[in-house]
Amino acid sequence: MINKTLPKNSLIIAVDFDGTIVEDGYPGIGAAKIFAFETLLELQNKGHRLILWTYRHGKKLDEAVEFCKKNGLEFYAVNRSYPEEKFDGSVSRKINADVFIDDRNVGGLLGWGEIYQQLLKTEKPENQKPKKGLFGFLKS
Repeated sequence: MINKTLPKNSLIIAVDFDGTIVEDGYPGIGAAKIFAFETLLELQNKGHRLILWTYRHGKKLDEAVEFCKKNGLEFYAVNRSYPEEKFDGSVSRKINADVFIDDRNVGGLLGWGEIYQQLLKTEKPENQKPKKGLFGFLKS
């Protein structure tokens, strides 16, 4: 169940499917990665919004979404920044997220326990002041 009232320190987390939530078995669905669902459900229970961000589309995407639902996980949005977003080619396909979890990260996919620990450190502190970027510009 998706938490509708989000804490101020919540993150938007985009998560890949193949090789990240499940072992890479595309076009089929591989076995669930150890602790993937437990970690994602805990992050969701803490008030973070999860977006499924995957190469899959059509029937293969529907199968992935259904697989996640059978494992208790429903996403805030799927292949979009928010549920109502319509992709018509007039906007970028890039997802608006605070964090991306993907097996194709530089250095590969960390274990889900380590991902969880790092995300706890990444949570936005309440009343966070804007930080200056590399060249002195404000970052949100």
